[in-house]
Amino acid sequence: MLNPSYPYYLAGKPVAANQDLEVTDKFTGELATRVAVADATAIDAGIAAADAANDAMRRLPPFERQAILNHCVRRFQERADELALSLCIEAGKPIKDARGEVSRLIDTFSIAAEESVRMTGEVMNLEISPRARGYRGMYKRVPIGPCSFISPFNFPLNLAAHKIAPAIAVGCPFVLKPASRTPIGALVIGEVLAETDIPDGAFSILPCSRDGADLFTTDDRLKLLSFTGSPSVGWKLKSMAGKKPVVLELGGNAACIVDEDTDLQDAVSRLIVGAFYQSGQSCIGVQRIIVHESIYDSLRDQLVAATKKLVSGDPKNEETFIGPMISEKEAERLDNWIQSAVAAGGKLLCGGTRDGAMLEATLLENVPEDQDVCTKEAFGPVAILSKFKSFDAALAQVNDSVFGLQAGIFTRDLYRMQQAWDELEVGGVIIGDVPSWRVDNMPYGGVKDSGLGREGIRFAMEDMTEIRNLVIRTP
Repeated sequence: MLNPSYPYYLAGKPVAANQDLEVTDKFTGELATRVAVADATAIDAGIAAADAANDAMRRLPPFERQAILNHCVRRFQERADELALSLCIEAGKPIKDARGEVSRLIDTFSIAAEESVRMTGEVMNLEISPRARGYRGMYKRVPIGPCSFISPFNFPLNLAAHKIAPAIAVGCPFVLKPASRTPIGALVIGEVLAETDIPDGAFSILPCSRDGADLFTTDDRLKLLSFTGSPSVGWKLKSMAGKKPVVLELGGNAACIVDEDTDLQDAVSRLIVGAFYQSGQSCIGVQRIIVHESIYDSLRDQLVAATKKLVSGDPKNEETFIGPMISEKEAERLDNWIQSAVAAGGKLLCGGTRDGAMLEATLLENVPEDQDVCTKEAFGPVAILSKFKSFDAALAQVNDSVFGLQAGIFTRDLYRMQQAWDELEVGGVIIGDVPSWRVDNMPYGGVKDSGLGREGIRFAMEDMTEIRNLVIRTP
């Protein structure tokens, strides 16, 4: 079970300043634990500590950064059951999904440990014309400086890890604001980091109210902002960030094309996972399923039958596939979108019933394209089926969105695969699987309203460093 209360971490030290943040069990709605909340003074102190620790962090030898990360890997392995249960409680994540996220947390820190000793540059031949005779060059990457991180509620461990681990790998101090609804995972990471020899003041993990978090964005002592969350908040923060670089991992309404040559049994099994994994609360969850007309009826019937078999209920039960959404308010929002789609002429194939924060796995078809459930990010257990005749039309339908995070294509046609890779306006194209698939060393991020920049350890490390050039003249 969770501890009765949790401190925040200021300059690497636990501070039990108060117990003002109530964290609920998302299935029962009952109080699960209390967490200390940072005020503006604490946030300012955390930024000041990160700024003061900048020299010590950037001078930390790569093998020492690696040792810090490897310690975290060992401790996360030892505390895996505790971490999974905390996800079950604070996020309402079904226990199997929770264990999966813990394994990804471990992967993410393991990859960062490997990459921490691989920071490389390049030797360049500058003698490209007579005026450059006798000149040679080289460059290296240097830490950008203190970083500001804001992480979301849906992957409280791994999406915080995708910011923290690369920062340590390159030698950047940081301050992190975890999601108020799910702060425990990040605080446990802080507890483990506090066991290491990381320089004093190099990290702070500070739950706080959204209104009190402006310093995470506006303070000029911070040299990079990395935010994962909703588009409306992300673009607003970018406008407030001043001169610092900003990395945004935002929303999506991911589409998956199912072509006529697809193995339907395989596609159905993957679509179930992609659409309803952790109650659909993933920015790359399958929201739009675009199926070739020749196989549409068969795939639809198989998908509906498989969806009806999904078990909903207490996320602590091993059989549970669909747990609660993060709050009753969010479940009510999505329920309203579903009812609006049906009222506008869409057909409800299965699901569509809500009980508090629990929303049934829902499939719709024939939904008018202007409905919210088609155009916006559902972020819950719902998917919309439609059919296509030509592959060109299917690609155009995927691109007909303000979002562009990832897309999935079930096809065995090499040329259609290449065409999709060339033409889809997304950050990643997944062939033979759903857009929800991600492994933690790949470049991950989107275009359009889905964000700026890429995560994935090596790619995040590039964002957290700057190139410093060296030119040598031989007289």
